Amino acid sequence: MADRPRRPRLHRTLLAALVTFAVAVPVSGAARPDAVPAPAPTVLGPLRDASPAALEERYAVSRSDIRAAGLAADAHGDRTRADSLRAMAAAGRQFLSFDGRDGGRSVEVVGKLSSARRIAVLVPGAGVGLDAYGRLRRDATALQEELGEGTAVLVWLGYRSPATVSPAALTTGRADEAAPGLRALVDEVRAVRPAARISLLCHSYGSVICARSASGTAADALVLYGSPGVGAGSVAALRTGARVWAGRGGDDWIARVPHVRVRVPFVATVGFGTDPVAARFGAEVFDAGDGGHSDYLLPGSRSLTNLARIVTGAEPLGASR
Repeated sequence: MADRPRRPRLHRTLLAALVTFAVAVPVSGAARPDAVPAPAPTVLGPLRDASPAALEERYAVSRSDIRAAGLAADAHGDRTRADSLRAMAAAGRQFLSFDGRDGGRSVEVVGKLSSARRIAVLVPGAGVGLDAYGRLRRDATALQEELGEGTAVLVWLGYRSPATVSPAALTTGRADEAAPGLRALVDEVRAVRPAARISLLCHSYGSVICARSASGTAADALVLYGSPGVGAGSVAALRTGARVWAGRGGDDWIARVPHVRVRVPFVATVGFGTDPVAARFGAEVFDAGDGGHSDYLLPGSRSLTNLARIVTGAEPLGASR
């Protein structure tokens, strides 16, 4: 009798090793980004008016809150955080909301939301935050420039992003906490820009958040790229009316992550299951080029071109089912 396939067992072994490594990483001596103090922000409430005047007033309030957080970070002796916040508070930056506490939360607009007909919401993955915010800004700017007139990109940093190598990055816990906030933002944007096309662009662990917020979402498209899996076995399991796309760069290390879900005693269910670019998942697969895990929004890349096409409602180049 032939030997039984060993791939599932191998995947479980690899995942168990990853979990063991993540748990064993020494963090006690490291400074935690969420330990940097910040004052409570101004209470703004939900977004209800997208007129230029109303938005500018909201941007001004958030800019003031960012500057206050920067002063607190400077007094705390965290120059990295202070420098990042100083850049975020620069004239012309447009934040719908900001809260510097607990690692930081923010929503930035790149482009003109008041007149946007096509809106992309960037949902970042693990290992991002206020200290590395410049990378998110760079990606959003590249996308908005690719999209052109009549568009806006919203950078949604609405949760405490887990470290790339950590137990939290291997479970859905942070995503479960973050999903209601993402769904609320999309609902608010839909209410103030009812005729706009809204797309969620979900990178890496961000794809897990998007999947958790997919049911009943007001978004038109859900784009999962560089995804480790989303905690659901298929598009049908997402129970969404949005069109679901998936893509992965040819040099993205996420392809080597075992696409399984395993119950680890005394920890949690670890892993995210089916690969979103696998045929059995059921997403429409787009050509994401040959870049790495952080290269999807690089200017001139095939992935950026196709992400922009999806946002505008055009068919991506080289798409397949």
